[in-house]
Amino acid sequence: MTNMLHATNVHKQFGDKQQQHTALRGIELKVDTGEFVGIMGPSGAGKTTLLNVISTIDQPTSGEVFINGQNIVGLSEKELSRFRREQLGFIFQDYNLLNALTVRENIALPLALARLNAREIEQRVYDTSLKLGIQDLLDKYPYQISGGQKQRCAASRALVTQPKLIFADEPTGALDSTSATGLLDQLKTINEQDGATILMVTHDAFAASYCQRIAIIKDGEVFKEIQKGSSTRKQFFDRILQTMAEVGGADHDLV
Repeated sequence: MTNMLHATNVHKQFGDKQQQHTALRGIELKVDTGEFVGIMGPSGAGKTTLLNVISTIDQPTSGEVFINGQNIVGLSEKELSRFRREQLGFIFQDYNLLNALTVRENIALPLALARLNAREIEQRVYDTSLKLGIQDLLDKYPYQISGGQKQRCAASRALVTQPKLIFADEPTGALDSTSATGLLDQLKTINEQDGATILMVTHDAFAASYCQRIAIIKDGEVFKEIQKGSSTRKQFFDRILQTMAEVGGADHDLV
């Protein structure tokens, strides 16, 4: 199994010498191709900072981050922009949809920016919407659909470029339990059937139970990793809750 992501000895500091805050302390993290990995930890542990650094949104103070064999540290903004467009997909808690565009146009946007031809864009948008179960919503606008449907639209937009690595930042945070379960089921299916590599930051043990492995972050370091292995999702959920009780910061009941 090859590494899709390898972050090594990653540090991140904010502020100046007089008032300096260390958010990440020598983080080591690997994600294999085709893995579905979760990042958890209490508030202020460094989860968001870590996600920003390894997803090219921010630069580490020191250390290296390899994605699909490419060291992204030190790339120019132009190079990073191209790398994001060609290699990465992002799913955010607040959807980040454009209300002036239809669902179809929102999903197609990254393909249009990449200047694919119209026929290929149309086919990719339809195929991706079919996987997420929103093919009947393509001509609606974001304000006409539910929160769960919006998030599946956002997931479709992330997947339509066929990215090497998908970053999901609290993707179920704004959803009710039914919508959250639906989205997680879809992500799990895409991971298992299409071999998509997914890295998800979440505070929710229910969402985390869909992952194959969880990295627990505490005080800017990887405190512990939990492998699902042959456990049932309920057993894995219980182990996640038990581990998070040691560090604080998980919620949600398994439904």
